[in-house]
Amino acid sequence: MSTITFDTLKFAKTLKEAGVPEKQAEAQAEAMSDILEVNLKDLATKADVLALKESLQKDIQSMELRLTIKLGAFLAVAVGVMLTVLKMH
Repeated sequence: MSTITFDTLKFAKTLKEAGVPEKQAEAQAEAMSDILEVNLKDLATKADVLALKESLQKDIQSMELRLTIKLGAFLAVAVGVMLTVLKMH
């Protein structure tokens, strides 16, 4: 998983330069760092998305194969029933 670096010192300095008291600026910087850490750790990476895509493609191929087999079996039964009905007449 990739990480994003958040510069708390720079953030606090920016707040201080804008007139925010030092303790408040530091507290906001720490809070922002915690928020980013919690919210970013669950983000999917490009590798996660590619793995999911591969998995979905395999699932779709499997379902297509099963559907084709079931459809073929259905057609075979239908043809058998039709031949039986035609022989009876």
